[in-house]
Amino acid sequence: MGPIDVTQLATGLSVLAGAVFLKSMMDQNPTMGPTQFRRCPSCNGSGRVACLCSRWSDGDVGCRTCAGSGRMACSSCGGTGTGRPLPAQVSVRRPPNIPS
Repeated sequence: MGPIDVTQLATGLSVLAGAVFLKSMMDQNPTMGPTQFRRCPSCNGSGRVACLCSRWSDGDVGCRTCAGSGRMACSSCGGTGTGRPLPAQVSVRRPPNIPS
């Protein structure tokens, strides 16, 4: 292995510094980032919840949903761990003109 080129070293250090800066910014403001959504309250951000087969079983765990792990994808966030916005369309109608 030959000597490291100065430009490669400078590029690597700048990428590392940018990653450290971005991590510190995201630690200060957890909602910052591409998703802009908070942690899912149902699964606490893990994306997995206890499977139904483990809730009402007599000790045996395993079904198709959880593949025997006892944990399934969260139905609130779809397994992403972040809250999903609900699409909503708000329409406002003017009241009909009432003659006086």
